[in-house]
Amino acid sequence: MTQDQKLLEPMATVTSVVLRLLMASVITGFVLFIVHGWGGRSVCLTDWTSSSSYAPRDFAPEPGAVVDSVPRYCARSATASQNALASLGPLASLALYAGGLFLLDRLLRGASRDGVHTARAAGRLRLLGWWLLVGSVVAATVAAVSRRALMASLARSADLTALSWLQDWNAPYLAVIVGLGLLTFSRITRAGAAMREDLEGLV
Repeated sequence: MTQDQKLLEPMATVTSVVLRLLMASVITGFVLFIVHGWGGRSVCLTDWTSSSSYAPRDFAPEPGAVVDSVPRYCARSATASQNALASLGPLASLALYAGGLFLLDRLLRGASRDGVHTARAAGRLRLLGWWLLVGSVVAATVAAVSRRALMASLARSADLTALSWLQDWNAPYLAVIVGLGLLTFSRITRAGAAMREDLEGLV
């Protein structure tokens, strides 16, 4: 095992194993979807943007404390479109994670083969950074819009507007910060690779 390969362990092995397990889970889920379809099952959604001070009598708060009730809507026999909307958010997150794992595995394999301090490694690191940065924002937006559209189909008081889905949007702060960090490290790696090539040229 070369020095660069030693530097990449155990991350390279763990990433490869997790990626294979994830792909097996995706294939299994796809087969189950083909068998059972999207229609007929129950779909429930909690409206965290709406609450009231009214609560059932079984909840007895201590003096000075209050209990809020949050509405939860369920479609006992959901339509295909409702099931599709309920699945969009998890599917977007799954695509983000699967794509990120694939790019990370590609980065580690390439670095193990070509070396860590190379322009190719910097390019793959940059691609992974952009994937996390842009993909996390897109996945969060898809989840928010699909959630609000599903809520609009379950509750008469809810509708799908620009302001309504923004209430359901959760900013992916950690993924954005990690993506920006990877873009920074890709520039550092590219600069190091250029310096290494200059030194090898002098020698």
